[in-house]
Amino acid sequence: MNTLFLPLMIGAPQIILIVIVILLLFGGRKIPELMRGLGSGIKEFKDASKEDEKKDEFPKGNDPNFQEKK
Repeated sequence: MNTLFLPLMIGAPQIILIVIVILLLFGGRKIPELMRGLGSGIKEFKDASKEDEKKDEFPKGNDPNFQEKK
């Protein structure tokens, strides 16, 4: 096995150690808040990318939902 990729191999013991370290650093009460913030950030990113796709879908002036202001 190539020793270059050896540090990149993560198994169950390493994941358990990472979880324990995270619990010690942030505590059990802070982790749900962090996950909520991460989830809302991902949701905002997805919404923004969907909105950007909609803008790219119709060239300016050819949007069927476009209503001119009078």
